[in-house]
Amino acid sequence: MRTVKEIFDYLDKKAPVAYKMDFDNPGFLVGDGNWSVEKIVLALDITDEVISEAIAAGAGLIVSHHPLFFSLKSVNSETSTGARAVRMIENKIAGICMHTNLDAVHEGVNDALARDLGLGNIEAFEMSGTDENGNFYGIGRIGTLNEPLTMDWFLPHVKSALDGNGLRYHDAGRPVSRVAVCGGSGGNYLELAAQMGCDTYVTSDVKYDTFLDAKRMGINIIDADHFCTENVVIPVLERWLKEEFPEIEIIISKHKQTAQFF
Repeated sequence: MRTVKEIFDYLDKKAPVAYKMDFDNPGFLVGDGNWSVEKIVLALDITDEVISEAIAAGAGLIVSHHPLFFSLKSVNSETSTGARAVRMIENKIAGICMHTNLDAVHEGVNDALARDLGLGNIEAFEMSGTDENGNFYGIGRIGTLNEPLTMDWFLPHVKSALDGNGLRYHDAGRPVSRVAVCGGSGGNYLELAAQMGCDTYVTSDVKYDTFLDAKRMGINIIDADHFCTENVVIPVLERWLKEEFPEIEIIISKHKQTAQFF
């Protein structure tokens, strides 16, 4: 029987918590490391619905991308986050969260995003260092398409590839060829994308003034939804865990937190 600690130790080797950004709080956040695990639920967020899903499935662990909490000072049912943690412990469900460390590593969020968008020749965007295998890690990736495309073609391609409900974008009138990507909230990297010769930038949570900056810089920008630009890593986690723990059942959550459009 495998334990929560064994699973966390493995994930920490694949996406070391040491690679996290300063504000972040990834890691083994809820439960007892000695609890045995026969089923794991994978989700982008540990929501009430995902916890219910884990309870119904008899899962002993939820592995999520976003941390359940960042600066929790108490665990009780008086707050929504505390109530989730209490409910998990009551049902003997542990929680492991792999956030900006999973964004940064080889095969993580940003490599998965670049791959799903059909980009090749992947290179570092904002490189933080290299791992023990010589693979770079850091936030974002840059890649190229096999041939330049118009935004009229690339936009529906992005929406379909990420299973999104809609896109927000600025079309600078440039062909799409050299593309920077950053899963999640990456609007602050727009200027870097332009400096690195990218004609297009795909990220999410883009602010109004960032769209104005894109217009001024003459770069295409696409806000493809926070959930959609990061949920691409869930199949990667599934593959990693199935390869290392074939005896454990891996369940991908059916719940989506993507934005809805009227």
